[in-house]
Amino acid sequence: MIHPCLRCGACCACFRVAFHWMEADASLGGQVPPELTEKLDPHRLVMRGTQAYQPRCVALEGTIGVAARCGIHPQRPSVCRDVPPSWEFGEPSPQCDKGRVTHGLPPLTLEDWVRYREASAQA
Repeated sequence: MIHPCLRCGACCACFRVAFHWMEADASLGGQVPPELTEKLDPHRLVMRGTQAYQPRCVALEGTIGVAARCGIHPQRPSVCRDVPPSWEFGEPSPQCDKGRVTHGLPPLTLEDWVRYREASAQA
């Protein structure tokens, strides 16, 4: 069984992803690829595609709800790192739930994680 986020991707196609410009400045330790961003205001950038009427981050690869992943996962912005999957750490995540419902997917449950951990332990 694969990690539930690798079948989802809904949060990457639901919200504007805005963050401080320093996160894309390598000379200051930033890791977000600047070519994947656009200027939002003097202090913030956004991931390309996330300001659209129907947002979809340029870094999202695959099909939402089937097989999706962040193409820059180790370099993703802090705001992306701050959105936990619902119940992975024992608590719901309103952002995760909203993204999933927006794309016609049921919210993740504690049972989803129990099944994932059991399957991973058997692998």
